Amino acid sequence: MKHIQLFYLKQCPFCKKALAYIEEVKRAHPELAALDIELIEESEEPTVAEQYDYYYVPTFYIDGVKVHEGGIYPEEVEPLLRKALDA
Repeated sequence: MKHIQLFYLKQCPFCKKALAYIEEVKRAHPELAALDIELIEESEEPTVAEQYDYYYVPTFYIDGVKVHEGGIYPEEVEPLLRKALDA
């Protein structure tokens, strides 16, 4: 399983939706429930966030590679999470 990082802000409406979509996908697809997503709240961990190249949140990295930046739609979440399952 690949390492997933999600950079977000607590007050960001797009981030709140992304987190809800992730939970929905995990409930609907048990094989994805085991995925561990490292949540990084950028205002609480600025030194970590500064090490990555992104402008908008939510931003997803899988094994250190940016795979999505900015608002996300529900149908985009499952394929994104499945990338972390690929060997």
